[in-house]
Amino acid sequence: MDWNGIWRSITDFFTNPDHYMKIVWFCAILIIGVIVIKVVMTLTRKLLSKTKMEKIAQQFICTILKFVLWLVLILMLLSNVGVNITGILTAFSAVILAVGMALESAIANVANGIIIISSHMFKKGDYIITNGVEGNITDINFMFTTLITVDNRKVTLPNSSIINSTVTNLGGYPKRRVDFSFDVAYETDVEKVKKIVTDVMKSDGRVYLDPEPFCRLKTLEASSIRFFANCWCDGSDYWDVYYYIMENVYNEFKRNKISIPYNQLEVRERKDNVKMPVVAAKLPKRVEKVREEDTKIDLEKDGFKVAIQKSKEKHQRKKEEKESKKKANKNKK
Repeated sequence: MDWNGIWRSITDFFTNPDHYMKIVWFCAILIIGVIVIKVVMTLTRKLLSKTKMEKIAQQFICTILKFVLWLVLILMLLSNVGVNITGILTAFSAVILAVGMALESAIANVANGIIIISSHMFKKGDYIITNGVEGNITDINFMFTTLITVDNRKVTLPNSSIINSTVTNLGGYPKRRVDFSFDVAYETDVEKVKKIVTDVMKSDGRVYLDPEPFCRLKTLEASSIRFFANCWCDGSDYWDVYYYIMENVYNEFKRNKISIPYNQLEVRERKDNVKMPVVAAKLPKRVEKVREEDTKIDLEKDGFKVAIQKSKEKHQRKKEEKESKKKANKNKK
């Protein structure tokens, strides 16, 4: 593209005294264009603010729209000056293509960021598990998502990695279920255990009474019987409720003399004399298996002479077998 030619066109336009009307039109287009851009952007922001769209998505749309409006205005002004904008559009397209190829991964992150924001997969403050890390979301943008883990580590994940993996959102709903399992000895009263566990859960004001706390005998283990229990609470109270119930159930078990058994192994001592059955006979003598020889004649593989030789040997063996059978019959008689 001839940048010098574009510059000459611009300077000639403003230095030529015969172009005063065109200069007036240029200024009018510029002023009206700036006003139109501001009005459009103001209306767009107001309309987007009334929707449920995330703020970052609103900002992205406004940025793209503003860029397009200013680009159109600049092209209109250059066209009014007399610059051939075809070459500019061609060069601009080439630049966008080159930048797109160079920033392929970054553009993929931006596209996936738009998907994350528009689909409402999660929001700021949610506790998620993905790509082997978990924590509360502190920031979502079009390139990265930032988490703060429970041990106060900041983890920044590219949006592409989140889209291509499973995401567990533990903060997607205001209420969470807290699950427990307790092992007690076989001689324990089942109803007593159920009452103790449910009473402990109901004693915590952060636990919902509807749905009601639950406790039932679940499985019979090798050394104990296992109870399953759960209750519901606000997502922000999950760990406080969990630790409160675990500690107080343990104390209540001790106070009510309910034992939590170790793994048990039953050992029995045999006092009788063990007699092992013995077979007195020795190993039998080896009897060789009689295998039939391959007597097939293959002219292509063995050749004519070898085939004739094999045929003679076969005929001789059959003759010897017949004679041996005749002798055996005579001996029997």
